[in-house]
Amino acid sequence: MNITIIGTGVYALAMTRALSLNKKNKIIMWSESDESKSSLEKSRKSLPQLGNNSLDDSVKITTSYKEALQNADIVFVMCAAKFVSSVTKEMMPFVTKKMHFVIGSKGIEQESCRFVHEVFLNFIETKKLAVISGPSFAIDIANLEPIGLSCAVKSKDTLNKLLLTYKNTNIKLRPTNDLIGVELCGSIKNVIAVAAGILEGLGYSESTRSFLITESLHDIKELIKGLGGNKKTILSYAGVGDLLLTATSTKSRNYSYGILLGKNAPEKATEYLENTTVEGYYTLKSIYTLLRRKQIKMPVIDLIYNIVMKNDDPTKLAKFLIEKK
Repeated sequence: MNITIIGTGVYALAMTRALSLNKKNKIIMWSESDESKSSLEKSRKSLPQLGNNSLDDSVKITTSYKEALQNADIVFVMCAAKFVSSVTKEMMPFVTKKMHFVIGSKGIEQESCRFVHEVFLNFIETKKLAVISGPSFAIDIANLEPIGLSCAVKSKDTLNKLLLTYKNTNIKLRPTNDLIGVELCGSIKNVIAVAAGILEGLGYSESTRSFLITESLHDIKELIKGLGGNKKTILSYAGVGDLLLTATSTKSRNYSYGILLGKNAPEKATEYLENTTVEGYYTLKSIYTLLRRKQIKMPVIDLIYNIVMKNDDPTKLAKFLIEKK
């Protein structure tokens, strides 16, 4: 299978390493700059961001969309969510009808409040589309540990292609047709992880954080339904699986950011935000706006928004959980 990976961030690199286990896969990665390409080529034998794991020698790296896409069977879009619009637009001249596409980016577009797959479809009209999401830190994928991902698809042909692509890798795909539910879970879990980090920063135990996670699962289930998805998706890898992982580990940048907020360390939190991609911070803005546009109530999001964006008292979070109906 000829595979193109759009993006060379840590998650894209980890996925490339995993897909390289299938020796029938031929992989080319698109990088945004010559500087990034050169850096990767120099360090590919021992990538510090992947625990000093290596990229397979067969993996090619290019800054040319034309070169990256010219023979592609499957294209993985794995850049940061905020770049999906611009990247997809640049890809358009080189897209062919035979291509299948996989969205691995997580988040909701800021101004439009559209899910990533909706942003993608705004530029490239296709039914050969999948969204993958689930509990999977990049370092764990890179270490080739067993991983389970939800795979939401619009066509059986795309699913069959993906199952072949992931054959003999460390990753298992669980199929669904609920693109909205999978994307929502993959996005909102980052917001809940910030809240869980706040609770740890305040000194609360695992029991209280589990309290938050359980209440959030109920709310997310109803939100999925309200946005037209299947509420059963909350029980998937993308749902409870990813939420449990992201909201309980300091490997999560969102969780780590929340800890700084809970410890009342605004300067450190701001510095962390400036130097680290905290998807939950940006997704929080989008989710907050989306809920208002759809006239859907989700009080926990309102409270997290007020704490993160308006410097409200973080101790209100624990009180909210007790008083929540």
